[in-house]
Amino acid sequence: MNIYSFICPVKPRDQHKTAQIFAATLLLVRENGLSGITMSEIAKAAKIATGTLYIYFENKETLINELFTECRKSSVAIYFEGYHAEMPFKEGFRIVWNNLLQFRIDHFEKAVFMDQCYHSPFITETTKELTKKMIHPLFKLVETGKAIKALKELDNLMLLTYMVGGINEYVKRSKYSAKKITKQDAMHLFNLCWDGIKA
Repeated sequence: MNIYSFICPVKPRDQHKTAQIFAATLLLVRENGLSGITMSEIAKAAKIATGTLYIYFENKETLINELFTECRKSSVAIYFEGYHAEMPFKEGFRIVWNNLLQFRIDHFEKAVFMDQCYHSPFITETTKELTKKMIHPLFKLVETGKAIKALKELDNLMLLTYMVGGINEYVKRSKYSAKKITKQDAMHLFNLCWDGIKA
């Protein structure tokens, strides 16, 4: 427990202020990496007092875990927008794939943050288990594809890594080189992914 917990009474969180803190953390992580930021830097970027930040989050680990959980929850919800299990498999798979791509483009800071969190010592086992349950729909998607012989009979994680990895790297290169991803680029990238994992 930090010193501010003793000094300041516990108050209900201001959701706007929480969003400020999360947004500041995402930008700092993108610029300096997960290990290279401090609570005082986060407070400064969020335009709040360091003591106020400690009222909201006991320490950096707590902040990182809550933000990671929130990012994972919101991302999976977006991935499956417009998807229905009754669709022809390739059509549904394309929708999820396109949503993954668009999420990475529109929420690049969140994507970078989550990438850094996956193997970070800051992420607790409890958070890992919780977020693993959140991405279950992605595993179910590839399981469905394998069951109907639409996807190769390979390890689920291998298929998902291939599916997501190409998106991640292409979006990173696009962002860091200031090159806009066109519809044609997206189509070619999808076709490469599909050709690589289809049965």
